[in-house]
Amino acid sequence: MPIGAVVFDFNGTLSDDEPVLCEIFMHLFAEHGKPMSAQEYFDRLAGLSDPEIVRTWLGNDHPDVQAVIDERVDRYRAAVAGGSTVHEHTREAVRHAAERVPLAICSGAARAEIEPVVEAAGLLSSFRTIVSSDDVIQGKPHPEGYVKTLAVLGVHPADALVFEDTEAGIASARDAGAGRVLALRGTLEPHRLAGADELIDRIDADLIRRCLS
Repeated sequence: MPIGAVVFDFNGTLSDDEPVLCEIFMHLFAEHGKPMSAQEYFDRLAGLSDPEIVRTWLGNDHPDVQAVIDERVDRYRAAVAGGSTVHEHTREAVRHAAERVPLAICSGAARAEIEPVVEAAGLLSSFRTIVSSDDVIQGKPHPEGYVKTLAVLGVHPADALVFEDTEAGIASARDAGAGRVLALRGTLEPHRLAGADELIDRIDADLIRRCLS
């Protein structure tokens, strides 16, 4: 079936930044008295929304989840706001896709970190909408974000192509009814991405041509 829209996850997919996020969360959680290893981050937290990551690690009774998230966003923006984590081959893929179908970003990250990076990469105008953690009550793996994204794009979920990099993101897209989900290798072990239709090594214009042909 023809693809009617393309939706990109942000962290680890559009932006090659999961190691950056991991390091930031490691430092933050240590400062809050609950150190975390990189292995624990990728085993338990990668792919969840920012609020879910903080609540999962620091506890639902943490006195100020939003303050921790705000600090994480500030540190992230200081590290990557120049757009360097969006590779040139990914930029070419986005531009190629945007000429053919509506695009969106659906992410568990805050809008305040997504938009500066996408703008610095010269891609902000390519996206019809950005649905972030600010726009949903329940983050990934819950489907709310993808349901909202596809509604804004005005396409039937079965006509959407989604790019993700984690099992939580794949589950979110699947439960929203996305017709095709491709998972980018790198963030998680491949066996954890088994819910995707296909595993890929990079997002580039050749892949977009193949998917939209």
